Amino acid sequence: MKWKIISSDQEALCVHTWDSEYVIYNSLSGDTHLLNFTAGQLLLKLQKSPMDSMSLANLIIPTDQSKSSVEHELQIEQLLAELNALNLVEKY
Repeated sequence: MKWKIISSDQEALCVHTWDSEYVIYNSLSGDTHLLNFTAGQLLLKLQKSPMDSMSLANLIIPTDQSKSSVEHELQIEQLLAELNALNLVEKY
């Protein structure tokens, strides 16, 4: 199962970054979100093209190097679920 940005309009999300934090403005909902580095990277990857969680986990370097690849993929899946709850991404 793949994930994608909530809208087919790639301009729906306006992304700004400061250090390791991302501020995301969703023009569809009018909501603004403060995301950590990993969640911000997920959105940037999904803005380019829909992907499954395993592909995303392989592209995004874990911030905690002590995690196994399975733990890292679970973290990515959890972040995708949280981004889905914020109406930023959806299953495709």
